[in-house]
Amino acid sequence: MRDAINLPDLIREFGDEASCRRYIEALRWRKGVTCPRCDKPATAIANRFQYDCDACHYQFSATSGTIFHDTHLPLTKWFLATFLLCESKKGMSACQIQRTLGISYKTAWYLCHRIRAAMLEVAPEKLDGTVEIDETYVAGKKRRWRAKGDVSVVIGIRQRNGDLRLIRAKDAKSATVREIINANIGGHVEVILTDEAAIYPYALDKMQKSLHKTINHTREYAHGDVHTNTVESAFSLLKRGIMGTWHKVSAKHLPAYLDEMCFRFNNRKNQFLFRDTLIKLILSPNLEYKNLTAKVRDEAA
Repeated sequence: MRDAINLPDLIREFGDEASCRRYIEALRWRKGVTCPRCDKPATAIANRFQYDCDACHYQFSATSGTIFHDTHLPLTKWFLATFLLCESKKGMSACQIQRTLGISYKTAWYLCHRIRAAMLEVAPEKLDGTVEIDETYVAGKKRRWRAKGDVSVVIGIRQRNGDLRLIRAKDAKSATVREIINANIGGHVEVILTDEAAIYPYALDKMQKSLHKTINHTREYAHGDVHTNTVESAFSLLKRGIMGTWHKVSAKHLPAYLDEMCFRFNNRKNQFLFRDTLIKLILSPNLEYKNLTAKVRDEAA
């Protein structure tokens, strides 16, 4: 794929199972098909979408060992769902995927979460230059005995003209924020911009404090280049996704939605986003449904 793709092109080029499998093969084995077990060349089996290893005779397909392995969903619908999640600026709900692809809600929900899991950046580069930091609060489902619902803290860090990080924190205490800042900000940072919240002077180390500038939001939203408007615009996009698209997000799955939002935002200028997301789907391990629905202790991602 040398050019950016749109929905009509996607339907025309990947409208059947065979074309989808050929494209997965091309992305997975750019120098020829090799065995996933012994990495030796393999030969195609006639009239089947499978290969036979020339050395160990292990039989496999293009989807073996990938997130597509043993899927009962046609690859054409996998491709459509991936494209829709990549191109929807505020995300797309499982209900919308259900209606668009004509599948059950359970299948759509599981499909969306597997694509989100592949979007996770395993080892993202630390942010440098001018960095803005702010916090926001995301409320979960309201309950009768808790009027404001289950509130989750989200720390946003954005490099100007660069990438975004959205991290769910267990609380908004200075020690927690310090760990998040140190994990996401590099040593070549030039300016750190925040509002005048009391946590930041305690969350920054000695070197970071010398680079720290604040803006008093009770008086003004910007003073020259000193503002946090760019990270707040990312929060606005997140809130529009939660309120207008997903409607409610549980604390358990909130990190997955944050990862999806960051991945799409950081690749907003990537015209090959669909192709690159498919590559991540091929390389990522399968997310089993029982692990996705298992009850886990609520702690920060």
